[in-house]
Amino acid sequence: MLNLRTDPCLLLSAALLLLASSCGTPTAPEKLEERDADVVIVGAGIAGLSAALEIARGGGDVLVVDLSSVFGGHAVSAHGGLSIVGSPVKAAAGVVDTPEIAFSDFTRWGEDADQDWVRYYVEHSKREVHDWLVEQGVEFEELWHPAGNSVPRFHNVRGRGLGLVTPIYLNCLRRGVRFQWNTLVDGLIVERGRVAGVRGKNQRSEARIEFRAPSVMLATGGFQSNLDRVREHWDPESPFPDRILAGSGWNSQGLGLDLARKVNARFHRLDHQWNYVTGLPDPRYPEYDRGLNLRVNQAIWVNVQGVRFVNRCASAKEAMTAVLRQPTGSYWAVFDSRGREGLAVSGSGWSEEKIEKLIFGNRELVRKANSVPELARAAGIPPKALAETVSRFNRMVDQGRDTDFSRFGSSQGLPSDCQKVIRLEQPPFYAIRLFPLTRKSMGGVQIDMDGRVLSAEGGAIPGLYAAGEVAGFGGINGKAGLEGTFLGPSILTGRVGGTTILSELRGMEVIGPQAGAASGRQPVRSVDETGGPASDNSACTRCHDPQALDEQARPGFWHFELSHRVVRERNLPCSQCHSEFFPYDPDQHRVDPIRRAHSCSVCHGLQAID
Repeated sequence: MLNLRTDPCLLLSAALLLLASSCGTPTAPEKLEERDADVVIVGAGIAGLSAALEIARGGGDVLVVDLSSVFGGHAVSAHGGLSIVGSPVKAAAGVVDTPEIAFSDFTRWGEDADQDWVRYYVEHSKREVHDWLVEQGVEFEELWHPAGNSVPRFHNVRGRGLGLVTPIYLNCLRRGVRFQWNTLVDGLIVERGRVAGVRGKNQRSEARIEFRAPSVMLATGGFQSNLDRVREHWDPESPFPDRILAGSGWNSQGLGLDLARKVNARFHRLDHQWNYVTGLPDPRYPEYDRGLNLRVNQAIWVNVQGVRFVNRCASAKEAMTAVLRQPTGSYWAVFDSRGREGLAVSGSGWSEEKIEKLIFGNRELVRKANSVPELARAAGIPPKALAETVSRFNRMVDQGRDTDFSRFGSSQGLPSDCQKVIRLEQPPFYAIRLFPLTRKSMGGVQIDMDGRVLSAEGGAIPGLYAAGEVAGFGGINGKAGLEGTFLGPSILTGRVGGTTILSELRGMEVIGPQAGAASGRQPVRSVDETGGPASDNSACTRCHDPQALDEQARPGFWHFELSHRVVRERNLPCSQCHSEFFPYDPDQHRVDPIRRAHSCSVCHGLQAID
């Protein structure tokens, strides 16, 4: 088994922590006879999947429980880039980077980042994130240089977030990891001072469930889609905007924090939130405060008074401070017909056709006019002020230097798309109002360097682990995250916790060389992972009426409803997502999870955002 901790200092620290946490607490039983798995992982996002694969590869019997009916959590719809120190991609680009340079960048940018986790990440991200992902089948391509990094360090993944998380999930299936979908975990089982399982209910049937295991890992994500909690834990030194949009996963509600609180866990950095200022109300869900992350390279940002107030290419850290100082905490992105060509929505699935229909076709979101003063009136901006702002910007473009905010014509090393500017002069003109957009929780349940959840008193809670966003990524980011430092640390903390669980399970003699056979697990196999052609839906519609089912809005079927809405809009055949059911054979009519995973790209398309 891969040993994730080779640093003697970290080994000593881990040993001391283990000794300290064992004082005064019941020792773990040698064996738990009544169990449903060796470990229950709550959450099928990238942290939980990474831990599950680590444990399964070591012979452990893993059960993953998730509130949704699909894998990946927020990672599936994310851009999917990772911050990695040292890699073949960087070497090929001639980039020189070292753990020392990266450590300085992380701690300077984050201000109060956890130095132990930072040190571990920068020293091991190449081997334990990059190399491990390549081993799973992930492909890397471009290298970017986001703000705060001394050198390019952001590694783009082919296929974005979907291309990152799908290979991990598929390998979990091949290793026999089991999944319990549509299940809300609302309690932890505690016996003799040790967490020994989970309780909850099936969202579809409302049946109560209980799964017992000697180890439980929380990998439930953060709380950034719970806007009440976002406000509750908002940095008291920053004003709260009049409107803020939810930009994290649908299930990022803080459920893991609730579970941990019931067993007296320790929390840290809950006011450390990483949010963007490029939030557009999601036109697909007007009844919710959901947001999209919008980018318009050739726009200028003006406040409600029609005045530029920040460099559009500023880092999220700088831009958020500037936006929150503006009246209402929002602003307008103003651009012309040429700027429109570069508009993009971050994440997967947003094709040009979809942007045209859902965004530019929505008059509530986009103001359009043939002159700047007319545009200002449509947006409720003082016409004279906006006209003067646009004229001044155009003059600076002609002169080759932004003397107001140094967006272009300076030596600040801004991205190339910021240096390439054009006059704002070709009608029609557009204005889109943007708002702060929640993204990541950089604080949460506190874990030690082995991924064990700490109690309020400081010792480790026996049997309980956490990874990823619910654990605040270990505190790697501090107050501000370098781009790519969320998915990477999620993978790393998941693998670290998985390694610790394996070690403890072996110490309890729960697993061994024959563990896979003893547990009765059957690996998921697939004869054909690509599916076969079929276009006739009649075999399906004789028994199923998807549209009627969608319109029932049943609890636990949100993904079913969303995906079938897309299918109907595109008039796709059933075989597009259910290829394992074709040709129809009633004796072989069962879901193949591996083939089903390959259908995700139908909705989560792989279009580039450039």
